[in-house]
Amino acid sequence: MSYKLLIDGQLVEGSQSLPVINPATGKVFATCARANEAQALDAIAAAKRAFGPWSALSHADRQRHLDAFADGIEDRQAEFTDLLTKEQGKPLAEAGYEVAGSIAILRHFAGVELPLKTLRESAEGKILEQHVPLGVVAAITPWNFPLSILMLKVGPCLSTGNTMVAKPAPTTPLTTALLGEIAVETLPAGVFNVIIDDNDLGPLLSAHPDIAKVSFTGSTATGRRVMESAAGTLKRLTLELGGNDAAIILDDVDPKAIAPRIFSAATFNAGQVCLAAKRIYAPRASYDALCEELAMLARSAVVDDGMNPGTQIGPLQNRQQYDKVLGFIEEAGRVGTIVAGGKAIERDGYFVQPTIVRDLPDDAPLVQEEQFGPVVPVLAYDTVDEVIEKANASPYGLGGTIWTNDVDRGIAIATRIETGTIWINKHLDLPLDVPFGGAKQSGMGQESGLEGLKEFTQTKIINAAMSF
Repeated sequence: MSYKLLIDGQLVEGSQSLPVINPATGKVFATCARANEAQALDAIAAAKRAFGPWSALSHADRQRHLDAFADGIEDRQAEFTDLLTKEQGKPLAEAGYEVAGSIAILRHFAGVELPLKTLRESAEGKILEQHVPLGVVAAITPWNFPLSILMLKVGPCLSTGNTMVAKPAPTTPLTTALLGEIAVETLPAGVFNVIIDDNDLGPLLSAHPDIAKVSFTGSTATGRRVMESAAGTLKRLTLELGGNDAAIILDDVDPKAIAPRIFSAATFNAGQVCLAAKRIYAPRASYDALCEELAMLARSAVVDDGMNPGTQIGPLQNRQQYDKVLGFIEEAGRVGTIVAGGKAIERDGYFVQPTIVRDLPDDAPLVQEEQFGPVVPVLAYDTVDEVIEKANASPYGLGGTIWTNDVDRGIAIATRIETGTIWINKHLDLPLDVPFGGAKQSGMGQESGLEGLKEFTQTKIINAAMSF
């Protein structure tokens, strides 16, 4: 089956076709349309034309359209789940969670309104606050969660009256293209457009004067380029970028009890999560025990094609990431001790053994950089002040976790960690009514919550006197 672009309410072929590889086999399993520059410009123009009528609708009318959009996804939920596993690699169960979560995200934001708010009122006059839509939004999304991350942009963007041009990662374009098929039936023409490229149209979107905002999720390096490109027109930006999250285990925690939670936090989606636990810090007294517990979990993990029942960890999503992760493993083996895994799995596809590495120096690449794979460095510490300093010694500041039987102690430590989100005794809990965003070089702006909704609007103050 060939998947198409969506431009101005029409499903169209591209100027070329783009092969899509199943990471579990390393072989092409589908093709999709690839847009050229002219088609990208057509999509921007269509979104600009649609903005006026769409933003003029009442919020209730927009909600009805978005609920129908969500219904359309739900009607084809099994198809989305199957396709997501084939293009991304994650196990079917995880793909199912992502699809169901994406539907919930869309419904949630469809139902949230930013009404006109009275800030001050007296006999002399009143001051009102209005949140008005920005215009055309470019949504540029990554390959690790191609559907749910897009929905975190689509929901608030369209609910607040903006229109969108969506550009998925070229290695995972199919679920986004499938959304286009549903949008044709449920949304007015031009409100939601899909262009698919081979990493060549991003600069056009981020520099185009008719794009009012770019919402980008991806690497910090690419985020910098988006900022540079958008600077010429001072676009609004939301950037959710890389992380190197520390998991801090305190000295009141049993290594055997906590190891499964840590292993899951580090290897969910094959470790390809911006908020994954990427550096594990354990007290020196329990360091050896935790390393061995994690190693046993790594050795017993079922790594297989995500389509197969019982798979815990699927392949890495693409060849470039596969090579990068193997490079991290090779370097870690030179400067640290690999206690589990440490090799590629000899089969078709991009499979890597879950790998646990100990005895690494603080300046090792696996400690300093974001690995984005199932390769877990475990490091020892002696004092709480020391581990806080180590956790903060990073240009990233996305998230992190603290594990303890004393929640108040955990909260006191959390206040000193330089991240946008810090969890205590849990991981990846992201309520839709709570904002999240990165500190330092992990991004700017917020997603989710009212704060995330407001990111797609301009605040306007109406200051009125009762008479002149």
